[in-house]
Amino acid sequence: MNGSSIYVIIAAIAALVLWRRMRSMYRPIRGSGIRLLIPLLFTLPGFTLLFNLNEPAWAVGAAFGLGIVFSIPLIWTTNYEVREDNLIYAQKNWGFIAAFIGILIIRFALRQELSDMDPQALMTLFMMVAFGYLIPWRVVSFIKFRRLIRQSNPALCN
Repeated sequence: MNGSSIYVIIAAIAALVLWRRMRSMYRPIRGSGIRLLIPLLFTLPGFTLLFNLNEPAWAVGAAFGLGIVFSIPLIWTTNYEVREDNLIYAQKNWGFIAAFIGILIIRFALRQELSDMDPQALMTLFMMVAFGYLIPWRVVSFIKFRRLIRQSNPALCN
């Protein structure tokens, strides 16, 4: 796989994420919110990269920490609301899209800056960055959703 094809794949994934996020602003979130955590299952294959880890622990920790920093604007801009039909929707927030695109641009810039690294090591570090922002963002989103369910309809919490 050459260098330009990886950018096409990343751009396609980012476009899919943004499309799904835009669509979710107009569709109610049904159930108990477990569906908010399902994307974390898709990250499980990436954990296999950690078994072939040749990078120092501080580099992996720094990558995960950077991911946690990236999760903060995503957490701030992800909220839920109860609309007139008494269903819960993702709140319309264009700041989320700006934050997501900003994170994507920073990741592209970092990839260019670190392009002289071993490809396996680079992939591992970037997966750690992704874990660092996906896990906290999704877990906090689930907690926010569950809190709104409890506030709007306490009978559903049992």
